Amino acid sequence: MGPYMPSPFFFFVLAVVVFVIFIIAAGVKTVPQASEWTVERFGRYTKTLRPGLNFIVPFIDRISNKVSMQETVLDVPSQEVITLDNATITADGVLFFQVVDAPAAVYEVRDLNRAISNLAMTNIRSVIGSMQLDDVLSKRDDINERLLGVIDAATNPWGIKVTRIEIKDLSPPDDLVEAMGRQMKAEREKRAEILTAEGEKQAAILRAEGSKQGQILDAEGRREAAFRDAEAREREGEAEAKATASVSAAIAAGDVNAINYFVAQKYVGALESLASAPNQRVILLPMETSGILGSLAGIAELASSAFNGDGSGSQAARPSASGTSGTAEKGPWEQS
Repeated sequence: MGPYMPSPFFFFVLAVVVFVIFIIAAGVKTVPQASEWTVERFGRYTKTLRPGLNFIVPFIDRISNKVSMQETVLDVPSQEVITLDNATITADGVLFFQVVDAPAAVYEVRDLNRAISNLAMTNIRSVIGSMQLDDVLSKRDDINERLLGVIDAATNPWGIKVTRIEIKDLSPPDDLVEAMGRQMKAEREKRAEILTAEGEKQAAILRAEGSKQGQILDAEGRREAAFRDAEAREREGEAEAKATASVSAAIAAGDVNAINYFVAQKYVGALESLASAPNQRVILLPMETSGILGSLAGIAELASSAFNGDGSGSQAARPSASGTSGTAEKGPWEQS
């Protein structure tokens, strides 16, 4: 018996099986996560395949583009930009975008990355060109915000969402940097001089306020001292008036010691003035010192009368001032 030879039907069945497997493999598509595939039928877009297992018609449908839905980073090339005040600076940036509509990103624009890059460059020139140099260097957040709004609105028909755009570097020319350094130094020196002048002004004001308060307090002290002096003189006058009234009452009552009080007071005052003179070296005293003693006795008697309230004490004290004879000798002021 000869070797077994497969029949033609077997080859036909085998070919059919292989063809079916090939057809199934061509019609089943597995899309990875964060990706979307666009499907064309006879060159026309029909649908978008989402992540997971998908089916297409083999040999009729084909995968035209595979689009990543992840956020993409795009560097904006460096370029020279002229500001509003005619200063030339070099600027570049970085842009972040994400595809939200795969068919639009595929069919609405050709070379998406190049289109976004050129759009960002032109808008950087427009935004920076409308600002002064100082504003450009100090207000990057405002520039980024304006660029984001403009570029996001412009790329919306392309099916993408611009999430962020940042200016990476702003480089003025070397001569402009040197001029800015001198300007900053002059500004700081000016600010220092202003602060010094303000400090001197405040110090002068404080010194004037202190002097004013000192003068006010000094005037208040003088006024208080004058008030106290006047009050003391008033009390002294009241006391003198009371003493005069008491002596006058004693004279009216016939007490001669009251007259001796005034005389002795004037006499003692004259001696005090004589002794306190700066050119006085010799003091002459009267020989009749008994008259002074008699006057002092009269003063004591008058005080005793004032405290005791009667005239008996004066009558008893009068003989004691004259010594042994019992009569007071007249002083030189009592001579007629």
